[in-house]
Amino acid sequence: MRVRYVLPALAAAAALMLTGCVDNSTPATSGTDASSAPTIEKDDAAAALVPADVADTGTLVIGTDPTYAPNEFKNEAGDPIGWGIEIASGIAAKLGLEPEFQVAKFDNIIPSVTGGKADIGSSSFTDTIERQQQVDFVNYYTAGIQWASAAGKDVDPDNACGLKVAVQATTFEDTDEVPAKSDACVAAGKPPIDKLKFDTQDAATNAVVLGQADALSADSPVTLYAIAQTGDKLQLAGETFDVAPYGMVVAKGSELTVAVQAALQSMVDDGSYQAILDEWGVADGGIDEITINAGANG
Repeated sequence: MRVRYVLPALAAAAALMLTGCVDNSTPATSGTDASSAPTIEKDDAAAALVPADVADTGTLVIGTDPTYAPNEFKNEAGDPIGWGIEIASGIAAKLGLEPEFQVAKFDNIIPSVTGGKADIGSSSFTDTIERQQQVDFVNYYTAGIQWASAAGKDVDPDNACGLKVAVQATTFEDTDEVPAKSDACVAAGKPPIDKLKFDTQDAATNAVVLGQADALSADSPVTLYAIAQTGDKLQLAGETFDVAPYGMVVAKGSELTVAVQAALQSMVDDGSYQAILDEWGVADGGIDEITINAGANG
């Protein structure tokens, strides 16, 4: 998977580059705006699948952690934006519901869904077998893992023993990928990877820019966006690997799962899904068939 992004051109973005830091929570440009977003109409067949207790509210409560640009982040007004946010809003529109975004820390979203506080979770969740023990996933995208290092500093993700690697806390990179690499280092008699956890992705990115970490590990669209945001401060480290599906989180066994699947498939079929991905420059991870719990097949 190779994704390219348009470099930010506004003055505020230039200021970020001059300071050498990136703040993805209040970026200078969203990559798209409401005027360019596709109009998405209700799909009666998909809406008919919505459980009555959700349909009666007229809203789809969506848990998200908007700290993972360009997928989910905040505009200058503090509102959630990003291509993942637009996909989730499209699901609501297809189901004849109004989207209501419930901002939460990443590790609180699944408990919110299982506890009934949110209807779905949309926050770049990698669909894994472990997570499927708690929730179901409606798969809508594929992304790999991509490392980045400071410009001029070559880092090999497969030979990072003893290095400091920044990650966003509770992401797949934090819980699975980097720990597995570190364990392999120890098993080979080498020093472990010093994993540095941060609450937000922009903090993890800044750790590399400021020399506090040797590299960062994040999902491929996120890493490529971070490189674009920081100008010449970061570079790719190795190739994209471990491509896996993203999934919308739905309560285990809920009837809402098939409704969300039908809504997303309707977006694929009418072209609104592709239009969103194209606007944000992330079309390489798009899929043609919306599935459920595809992570079990990985």
